[in-house]
Amino acid sequence: MSSSHDRPGADDRFDELEAELRALGETLHVSTPSPDATARAVRARLEAPRPKGALSRRPGLLPRLRLSPRKAVAAVMVFLAVLIGATPQGRAAVVSILRFAGVEIRVGEPGPLPTGVPSPLPSERRVTLDEARRAVAFPIAVPSALGDPADVRVADGGRVVTLLWPGLRLDEYDGTLNVVFRKDLGEPWPEDVPTIRGWWIQQPHEVSYVPKNGGPPSEDRVAGPTLIWQLGGVGLRLEGANREEAVRIANSTR
Repeated sequence: MSSSHDRPGADDRFDELEAELRALGETLHVSTPSPDATARAVRARLEAPRPKGALSRRPGLLPRLRLSPRKAVAAVMVFLAVLIGATPQGRAAVVSILRFAGVEIRVGEPGPLPTGVPSPLPSERRVTLDEARRAVAFPIAVPSALGDPADVRVADGGRVVTLLWPGLRLDEYDGTLNVVFRKDLGEPWPEDVPTIRGWWIQQPHEVSYVPKNGGPPSEDRVAGPTLIWQLGGVGLRLEGANREEAVRIANSTR
């Protein structure tokens, strides 16, 4: 015997229920109980038998239908997502993730900034620019606006090259496959830089390095304003300049 959620039209009614739960959640301005308690209460209300005529006082709100356990749980999760997003406490717990040019940018609830002395990247060593070009599998770009770097480092078996000038740092790496750096911003969201198809991070933030062979991120430190962009398959992150100067340097990088 088929159940009510197998009959034609049940999915349509479920979609209506989801829409009305979202609309209801958008009107809420409350301090929420724990997610577990809210889930139990909403699910109990969905599954409870309703007296005859109980819905007639609020036509259109929660249409009468029998939900499968899977759909009942889905309805609860939709309601919780809207309810949590409608409160300051809920919004603070939401983290958005942007992955671009080998960098994972986490925007949302900020953590404390690191205070210790950062360690170097794995197996980092000082080399000449020519030695660096022979040690890596990707082309190294040097900004003509800066000229030759004062210092060059190669790290993690040739995975990352770091070019250094007084007050400026440019990391270059294969930005097409895996995450190389992770950044935890808090707020606000990075600014789009359409002229170079990049992203600008204006605030000090935590940056960590994700090792090539796995394991937890290392080299947690505080980074200053940073521009991230990509040239072909190479990811670049420039740290230490203001936005206008960083874009000028990026445009001179070939």
